[in-house]
Amino acid sequence: MSAVRARTPAEIHRRRRTRAHTCWNHLVVAPLWPKHGVNLGTLLRTCDAAGACLAVPRWPWIPEALERGNTLRHRACVHWIDGRADRWLDRQRRGGSAIVGVELTDESIRLADLPVARRRTVIVLGNEGSGIPPEGLERLDVAVEIPMVGTGHSLNVAVAGSLVLYKLAGLC
Repeated sequence: MSAVRARTPAEIHRRRRTRAHTCWNHLVVAPLWPKHGVNLGTLLRTCDAAGACLAVPRWPWIPEALERGNTLRHRACVHWIDGRADRWLDRQRRGGSAIVGVELTDESIRLADLPVARRRTVIVLGNEGSGIPPEGLERLDVAVEIPMVGTGHSLNVAVAGSLVLYKLAGLC
């Protein structure tokens, strides 16, 4: 049996994109009701890793939170949402996007059963305190549940969004 060998930083760098991706407009992670700025930087890094975009409301504290949490060396794809989140979601649906929410509902499907995205998909995230509000829930095409065996009630929104993004992108 051969020993496991970690790749060197140079080997990793050669296998990755050498510059930032442009807006592919296929997968969009949308934490529309953010509560903690640190989660936004984590989601932005995951979006870059999976070739997705981040959509966030244009609230006064969000640009600073993204800047503080962003450790990427290049500009990431961020869509700024002006106005109400429910109206933005309506526009996404009218444009043909699938709307997938990460939330525990009676109709939620397990993460393992979520198929890879075959069309433009918006991943809607609420926040750790109250989840996706009613005006967001009624606009979902599907709700996804991330099964948990521990005692916690939910995952950090950045972790939950990252898991669903990787599944929809077909990377896991």
